[in-house]
Amino acid sequence: MSHRPDALRNVAIIAHVDHGKTTLVDQLLRQSGTFRDNQRVEERAMDSNDLERERGITILAKPTSIEWNGIRINIVDTPGHADFGGEVERILSMVDGVILLVDASEGAMPQTKFVTGKALALGLRPIVVVNKIDRADERTQEVLDEVFDLFVSLDATDEQLDFPVLFASGRNGYAGTDPLAREGTLEPLFQKIVDHVPPPALDADAPFTFLVTLLDRDNFLGRILTGRVTSGTLKINQAIHALDMDGNVIETGRASKVLAFRGLDRVPVEEARAGDIISLAGLTVATVANTIADTSVSTPIQAQPIDPPTLSMRFSVNDSPMAGREGSKVTSRMIRDRLLREAESNVAIRVTESEDKDSFEVAGRGELQLGVLIETMRREGFELGISRPRVLFGTDEAGHRTEPYETVVIDVDDEFSGTVIDKMALRKAEMTDMRPSGGGKTRIVFSAPSRGLIGYHGEFLSDTRGTGIMNRLFEKYGPYKGPIEGRKNGVLISNGSGEANAYALGYLEERGVLMVGVGEPLYEGMIVGENAKPDDLEVNPMKAKQLTNFRASGKDDAIRLTPPWKMSLEQAIAYIDDDEMVEVTPKSLRLRKRWLDPHERKRQSRAAQAA
Repeated sequence: MSHRPDALRNVAIIAHVDHGKTTLVDQLLRQSGTFRDNQRVEERAMDSNDLERERGITILAKPTSIEWNGIRINIVDTPGHADFGGEVERILSMVDGVILLVDASEGAMPQTKFVTGKALALGLRPIVVVNKIDRADERTQEVLDEVFDLFVSLDATDEQLDFPVLFASGRNGYAGTDPLAREGTLEPLFQKIVDHVPPPALDADAPFTFLVTLLDRDNFLGRILTGRVTSGTLKINQAIHALDMDGNVIETGRASKVLAFRGLDRVPVEEARAGDIISLAGLTVATVANTIADTSVSTPIQAQPIDPPTLSMRFSVNDSPMAGREGSKVTSRMIRDRLLREAESNVAIRVTESEDKDSFEVAGRGELQLGVLIETMRREGFELGISRPRVLFGTDEAGHRTEPYETVVIDVDDEFSGTVIDKMALRKAEMTDMRPSGGGKTRIVFSAPSRGLIGYHGEFLSDTRGTGIMNRLFEKYGPYKGPIEGRKNGVLISNGSGEANAYALGYLEERGVLMVGVGEPLYEGMIVGENAKPDDLEVNPMKAKQLTNFRASGKDDAIRLTPPWKMSLEQAIAYIDDDEMVEVTPKSLRLRKRWLDPHERKRQSRAAQAA
């Protein structure tokens, strides 16, 4: 490890989903010689989590370390999605500079506004990289103007507004100051990072202190805390203790392992000095935003408070008649351990156990974040019953009820803007800005209660024929907006158990949209389709044809059914009503009523009306 403090640079990359951040980092690793020529590296090496690869988003921030001309450059990837904002603020406290990566066609997107705003507020001076300049629809100059306007709107200082710009194609591995260049290397980017980002200005002679910004688990080492050494030196087996934000000692222990980042790997080292980004093992209780320090230190490092969770869902044991057929992890104890482990490493999630011990309230930052958790658990073999998301209300000083609001930025073709404005008005959103964004598109900004946005995304995509882009951002807790109309249609509920029959489904098609196909196993209380009318209807999807000797046998065999409507996990969670659940198993998603027995349903709905 280099001991010249000026031979170290810590920098974060900010970019919108799909703007090429991960691809660019891959190329930086290749050109710095971090990967051997013959080493087979998976595309997008930074997105190591399966879900990140599928969704093409970065969920977990991971440091990567590159050596260039004797200087070590630590690059930290920031999550682009606002739901993971809790990570962002802490990541930025580890670095001395940021690279803002924007797409030469799409420009600065609302999601990056959140992270960029946080970076500017911390006084970091950005380097702007306009990526994908080889796109046919590039509009590099306009994009630069947009970035400038964005910085102005985020109250950037004059020094921050005087930002260096590079034009790049991450996929083709070149960057430079000429927007028309179509070849070269990433050398100018390495040089710009070294020249523009200051080395860490930290005291190497003071006692050791370290702020935890990330937390994960390792089967061999246990709890691993990652962050930047803020002062002093840490040697292996040194005595350390953990302080909370108020300066109380949470635990004392030893640094059993000190790991530094090299390329994409973590490598054990003997010691770490001020400015190094390291991972540390040996403590069992300390968590994110805690200060780890030499036992002589009693003052904690100031940490960013964590944005509040705004949404909660109930995760319960799967109690459907088909429980335990596909999953291997079905007991409440297993679910509880898994959720508590998630809450340990994911600071934006809060887990509380219900009185009956069979369900857990999981509060988080939004549908996406909770959806990712459910999908991850499903792949690990869990079976769960998931309730409709509810927003977490608050109260103001006067005792009035408040609820979370989000800033919603929508880019949509002009012809659909009317529909979007009408739909958002129904969801109690207020329009705060509307302007043409060029190319026959309009950008509309709303301030909307989070409650109204639950389940809107799918409808929005069908309203705009898949062309609209919607970005959401936590704004504030504001006054309660009153009741918001929910789903207009009722559902078709199976009145028994068995397999869905083509003859019965053929007749049910007239009643609404079916969600099950022929031969699918059903149970009483399971939702088999959407009713065309507003009330729920109990139906028999198993009913077979009565055979008589009057009818020609051939004529009914050719029942042609429309393919059933199969929802994704997010769609299903957003679709269900308060008295419904999604049964999530490793292979299936089923919608069901919370109370499967029709008499129990009537009793509960009468009780709810009385209340």
